[in-house]
Amino acid sequence: MVHPLAAAILGYLLGSIPFGLLLTRLAGHGDIRRIGSGNIGATNVLRTGGKGLAALTLLWDLAKGAAAVVIAQHWGPTAALAAAGFAVLGHMFPVWLGFRGGKGAATALGVLIPLAWPVALAAALVWLAAALLFHYSSLAALVAAAAGAGLAAILADKGTALLSAGIALLIIARHHANIRRLLAGTESRISLGKS
Repeated sequence: MVHPLAAAILGYLLGSIPFGLLLTRLAGHGDIRRIGSGNIGATNVLRTGGKGLAALTLLWDLAKGAAAVVIAQHWGPTAALAAAGFAVLGHMFPVWLGFRGGKGAATALGVLIPLAWPVALAAALVWLAAALLFHYSSLAALVAAAAGAGLAAILADKGTALLSAGIALLIIARHHANIRRLLAGTESRISLGKS
């Protein structure tokens, strides 16, 4: 039990690093929580006009999830799953920010890369296709989370499949306000082009 517990703590601490907040402050944009949706993730960073910062936020949020799993894999598969789940929880509920963090899509994708990279790749492609087609980051995240869980049930081991399903439910729950806005037609669109 020591290794899964240590992996959970490691995952939570890595996941709770608020890269979106840190990068926007370093860039002089102030507190990202006072901009747009108030979220610390890459989509809200994109709303500052800093596409480079948004890309960096996305990469670092992916990396912290992947790093937690890669480190914990040395302690065995159960520890890796514990690190993965708690990395996503750390991003969503970071102690440093009063347990008000991001929505977990990028970090969830990050933990899937070392656990089941074909599932991660497919989920990323689903996100990209949905984002390009509909221009809603929230909708793309919801579709990708559901697709990732479904694909994990087919392509991954049982533990990873169950974890993916749990993470998908968390992501859906964290997007409750976005779902209401999508249904009302008031959700903000994103631009992935150069302009």
